[in-house]
Amino acid sequence: MESLTITLIQSDLSWENPKENLEMFSKKISAITEKTDLILLPEMFTTGFSMAPEKFAEDLNGPTVQWMKEKAREKNCVITGSFVCLENDNFYNRLIWMNPDGAYSVYDKRHLFSMGDENHHYAAGHEKIIEEINGWKICPLICYDLRFPVWSRNTEGFDLLIYIANWPERRSHPWKTLLLARAIENQCYVAGLNRIGKDGNQIYHSGDSAVINFKGEIISDIPSKEESTKTITLNYEELVEFRKVFPVLKDADRFEIK
Repeated sequence: MESLTITLIQSDLSWENPKENLEMFSKKISAITEKTDLILLPEMFTTGFSMAPEKFAEDLNGPTVQWMKEKAREKNCVITGSFVCLENDNFYNRLIWMNPDGAYSVYDKRHLFSMGDENHHYAAGHEKIIEEINGWKICPLICYDLRFPVWSRNTEGFDLLIYIANWPERRSHPWKTLLLARAIENQCYVAGLNRIGKDGNQIYHSGDSAVINFKGEIISDIPSKEESTKTITLNYEELVEFRKVFPVLKDADRFEIK
């Protein structure tokens, strides 16, 4: 099995300014010189964590999805991130998994942050997606989903679990701790990509993005509170060997999500 190379773009966001954010990420993506299989962008990367979807929502034929198609083709890799999407009269915090050939999948955030009123503005998703790159099975989730281990549980045999986020600095300890927990309990790599900077509600984000291996060890060196683009290669054989020697998941509880 081939290794998997991923690139995390930890960045500030211009509040509710899709044009400026797309221009900024275009420059950052163009500046990536390493060969990569997957580029991660933050949650709501065109607007920040906006509760004004009626102003900024696009459909799947809109400029954000078209931009993602162009960038995935340009870099010949998968690009993923979420944006404010309108479909069937509902607004979604929707992750797009964009392949270089222009084909894509979508994941709608299941756990909406009720303390930030997200549940009053957006509809919840109900289905995970499991994607493949180089034979790796990958599960992308969004921000608040991190707090819910049942939804994150590795019942599909995925190798990499992704969380893209707008996670405030004042709760950075849970962010960092839960990323480690999800890697350990699911015996998989975890990549957590968070934004930095202050949003339009004067909420500060410290980033604290990280890539963690199946033992719960941080294998990235992404600085907090700074713009940073980091490319990291994950080793599949080490993952397989660890699961073989210490097969925790075979003893996991069985459950059903309703």
